[in-house]
Amino acid sequence: MSPTSEHTGAWLTQEAYDRLSAELEHLSGPARTEVVARIEAAREEGDLKENGGYHAAKDEQGKIEARIRELTQLLETATVGHAPKDDGVVEPGMVVTAKVANKEMTFLFGNREIAGDSDLTVYSEKSPIGSAIQGHKEGDKLSYEAPNGKDIAVEIVKVTPFKG
Repeated sequence: MSPTSEHTGAWLTQEAYDRLSAELEHLSGPARTEVVARIEAAREEGDLKENGGYHAAKDEQGKIEARIRELTQLLETATVGHAPKDDGVVEPGMVVTAKVANKEMTFLFGNREIAGDSDLTVYSEKSPIGSAIQGHKEGDKLSYEAPNGKDIAVEIVKVTPFKG
């Protein structure tokens, strides 16, 4: 896992990369060990059909394993670096204020994992609005097709680097 490679996946701040790496380490070690111990303890209680603790632990194990796979893939393909230049261009790692269908909204553009504990809404580059606004600048007016087929007008009001 190299935090500096050509852009093949999501863009992450160094802080987000470190936070997610620590989460992956915890899930792969202590969390995985604890849930396996709970499964074994519940299994020893006998009849598994009626054993709520066993089924809850198995469900949790599935969620942990899915998150481990998600984090592993994300961290292996991520581009890690400092926030993008403050040049008013919409790109991953920028906070965008835009008038969307005449309603002003502010959101983080990029991977939801960048936001961490922030209350910001996040739109990825792959979302309909994200793919429409990527590369545009402050003052640009455009429209995109929403999933319901309607054209939505967008005006980029302000674009600044995320400082979270």
